[in-house]
Amino acid sequence: MLTIDAAILDAIVAHARRDHPDEACGIVAGPAGSDRPERHVPMENAARSMTFYEFDSKEQLRLWREMDDADEEPVVVYHSHTATEAYPSRTDVAFAGEPNAHYLLVSTRHPELTEIRSFRIVDGAITEEPVQVVNAVVDPNAVQTYLFGQSPTTVDYECRAGS
Repeated sequence: MLTIDAAILDAIVAHARRDHPDEACGIVAGPAGSDRPERHVPMENAARSMTFYEFDSKEQLRLWREMDDADEEPVVVYHSHTATEAYPSRTDVAFAGEPNAHYLLVSTRHPELTEIRSFRIVDGAITEEPVQVVNAVVDPNAVQTYLFGQSPTTVDYECRAGS
C-alpha cells in the first residue's frame, strides 16, 4: 500500500496539470528503507512529449547523489498520462528501474477528473496497490475530485484534526 500525504499528492497533481499536454514526471524521496514518501521533487521531462517521459540525465544524477548523501531513496516515481488511463504502458514497465518504489500514475485526460493509481513494477510484473491519503483536509468536495484505481474502496483517507 502507498501511504502518501495529501499535500504531496496535491503537488504531484498540480505538476501534472501544469505540464499538460506533455507528460510530467518526478519522484518523492524518503529515508532509505522507510517506505515513507516525504520530499516531492518535480523533474523536467527531457523528452517534452505527450506520450513519453524521460528524466533529464544531469538532473537525475544530481538528485540521486543528493539522495545518497541524505540517506534517502526514491520512494515514489511518478508521471502523468495525458490521453490515456493511469496504467503503466509497455515503455513504463521496460524503464521501471526502482524495484522498491511505488509507481504513481496520474491521468490528466479529463479536465475536471484526475485519475490516480499506484503500482509496484518488479521484473516486468505490474501489481496495483491501494493508496492511503493522510492529512487530507476535511472537505468532501475536494476528496471527490480524485478517482483512485478501479474502485473507491481501494482508497483509505485518514483525516487528522488540525490538518
